[in-house]
Amino acid sequence: MGLVDSLLGKDARKFLKRKDSDAAEAGRALEELRSSLYNELKTSEGAKRQQQRFCGPVVAMSFNFFVAVGIILANKLVMGRVGFNFPIFLTLIHYTVAWILLAFFKSLSLLPMSPPSKTTPFSSLFSLGAVMAFASGLANTSLKHNSVGFYQMAKIAVTPTIVLAEFVLFKKTISSTKVMALAVVSLGVAIATVTDLEFNLFGALVAVAWIIPSAINKILWSNLQQQANWTALALMWKTTPFTVFFLLALMPWLDPPGVLLFKWDLANSSAILVSALLGFLLQWSGALALGATSATSHVVLGQFKTCVILLGGYVIFGSDPGFISICGAVAALAGMSVYTWLNLPGKSIDHVSNKQLPKQNVTVSKPKAEADDGGGETGVTVVSVDPLLSKTITANIV
Repeated sequence: MGLVDSLLGKDARKFLKRKDSDAAEAGRALEELRSSLYNELKTSEGAKRQQQRFCGPVVAMSFNFFVAVGIILANKLVMGRVGFNFPIFLTLIHYTVAWILLAFFKSLSLLPMSPPSKTTPFSSLFSLGAVMAFASGLANTSLKHNSVGFYQMAKIAVTPTIVLAEFVLFKKTISSTKVMALAVVSLGVAIATVTDLEFNLFGALVAVAWIIPSAINKILWSNLQQQANWTALALMWKTTPFTVFFLLALMPWLDPPGVLLFKWDLANSSAILVSALLGFLLQWSGALALGATSATSHVVLGQFKTCVILLGGYVIFGSDPGFISICGAVAALAGMSVYTWLNLPGKSIDHVSNKQLPKQNVTVSKPKAEADDGGGETGVTVVSVDPLLSKTITANIV
């Protein structure tokens, strides 16, 4: 050892000690970061902060957009080429796979903590699980029994249903400018996509029955995450069992017989499994988007996906949806842009107009001692008050 020390010299020994010290510091910092993240996930508030930190509105909605496009292609493969014509059972497979994955995450302690049970009534979780089953199951059934045009009309009807439901349930209102933007979006999507309106009584009943659960589903997902410190994964873990139960109850009523006679070979089973994995990601990304934005914004995102797919097919693949459909899609995208701009912080029309209002000067008597300390002669101070401050705050919340 002495020979090595003599060969290295004093400076070399100092350098090696410093490198060892730096490595130890880096290791301790990494361990502290890991412990901090682990501890954050052990409380519902900490898990919620982590979700908000890493999955803001842009990330969550982009994630949801790309997954939704992927599952559209996967479901086309499953329903078309594979010939799996059991929409409720397919939805049941999606949620069962999601439940298994969530159980696996929980076994590895990767599932965020749920808020205390007293903060969220059992009835709220049960209701969310039930409406999830009806919203997802009836959507696939509606697509099977209706023309694409009628299905799109039902989707468009979800937007005003959400606005009405939020007003009835939470007294939440939106500005007239946002209403106009949403009207342009809905009209544009209708022009772009509704090319056939073949009427089928059973399909129409299913579509109408789907609208309300779909709206309530989005509202509850958004409200529970934003008001009760739920994260997307924790809420999925609590509600998925109820969803599976209700899907099992819906299967005999809405699915055709013969699911056991389906050809469950490797290729078909693999396609269904891929669809199920994408279904889990779609549910997760949708929950993240609803937690980061609002139910109405999530519906607008869905209509944005429709327009992008239509215009993408025209630009990339040379499909010809028709001049009127293209104009409708462009108008819808313009309405979405306006709606997005109105939702940016400080961009509401009410907020902008309030800034232009004159401020009132209010004189407030100042104690004599304070006046003497400040060296003033009048003994008063001027306070600038915005008379519509409370209205401005309300407009920002809306």
